[in-house]
Order: sequence, then C-alpha cells, then structure tokens
Amino acid sequence: MPLSLTALAAQGRIAPDWAEALAPVATEIAEIGGFLDAERAAGRDWLPAEADVFRAFAAPLADVRVLIVGQDPYPTPGHPIGVAFGCDREVRPLPRSLGNISRELVDDLGVAPLSHGDLSAWSARGVLLLNRVLTVRSGAAGSHAGIGWERVTDRAIAALVARGGPLVSILWGKQAEQLAPALAGTAVLTSAHPSPLSARRGFFGSRPFSRTNELLLAQGATPLDWSVPADAPGELPGLW
Repeated sequence: MPLSLTALAAQGRIAPDWAEALAPVATEIAEIGGFLDAERAAGRDWLPAEADVFRAFAAPLADVRVLIVGQDPYPTPGHPIGVAFGCDREVRPLPRSLGNISRELVDDLGVAPLSHGDLSAWSARGVLLLNRVLTVRSGAAGSHAGIGWERVTDRAIAALVARGGPLVSILWGKQAEQLAPALAGTAVLTSAHPSPLSARRGFFGSRPFSRTNELLLAQGATPLDWSVPADAPGELPGLW
C-alpha cells in the first residue's frame, strides 16, 4: 500500500507545500499505487525506481521558477531518475533528446555541454522537471499513460498557476503544448520537441534558456544558472 502524502512529507521525501497542493488527488495517487503493485505482482516491472517516482516534487513548490514538461520516464532500466529529461549520471551516451538539449544549451548560453544527464542541479535551483506520466513499464514507452498520472500532474500545474509568479513554462512538442490553456496568464515558451525526430524542425535555435532568463528578469526574478556541474551528484531525495 503506498505511503500517504503526509507520511512522505514527514520523511522529507516530498516538500510539505507539494504534499498540501497534491492533497486533492491523494485518492488518485493511492489508486495508481495499487495499479503499480499489481503490475509488479504480475511480473511486469516498471520504472523509475520506487524511491524516485515523486522526485520532481522533492524541492519546494514555493521555489519553482521554471516548469519544463516531459512525457514519461525513459523506459530503459537504469536510465530514469524521476525528473523529466534527466537520467542517471552514469548513463553513456546521453539519451538522444537530452543530447540535443545539451547542444542547444551550449549554442544558446555558451555553457559547458552536459557531461552527464543528472539534472538535479536544475531542480535544486527552481526548475520543476515534470513528466506528465510519472511511471512507465520497462521497455514500453507510453505504457502508463491513462492510468491516472495526468490528473496528478494537472493538479501540480494548477497549483503552480494559482501560486503566481515568477514562473516561466517551457513546453516542448505537441503533447506538452496542449497544456498551454492551463497556463494562461503566465509566461509560456513553446517549440518543437528535442527528440531526434523533431529537433531540427524548430527546437534547435529556439533559445529556450536565454529566453526563459529574459522572462524571469521581466518578472523581477533572478535569471537561472543553467550549468550542470560535472562533479556534483544530485542531492534531491526520492520517494514512494
């Protein structure tokens, strides 16, 4: 039986303000937990590790300045770490979408390319790397769409909008762009997805990182440091 949001917050595995914000979907979270238990019992493994399922919510809601929306975790065992687009720091080569993000980061800001895929440094600085669906069956991308995660992440996004700025949302690809109406009244950047299939059709050259910093400045907020240290492991806890 899944732990409650209250218990997870007490253990320091989810920020207390996120636990409060997600309380209206606590029943849905419990139902999803039951589904995941049943999947494992039937021999159908899923990702990420249980400790990382809610990792995106480990940093406080109050600190979020940037929202980046992904689809679902990487379906390859050992890759996903519970934050959208991020992967375990030992993964080589980087997943291709993340490699394209690294390329655009270099072209946009001139920072060092990513030496690993652990994006916890961004999370710690106020970037919510939120997949629409927080789990996936091993080896089967998109397999947990429709089991209830969308209601949970819809609630998280609504909580961000209700909180108010500073906030900039980055929506890559058609699926993420469907969230634009829910983000009405806030700063939103859209472009093609960084996947190999679409990166050359509007992602490369879109300058999402510098444009986000410009929008943060316009809201009276400090620009984000988008660099990812090569020698600092991620510090954010995971949970389930």
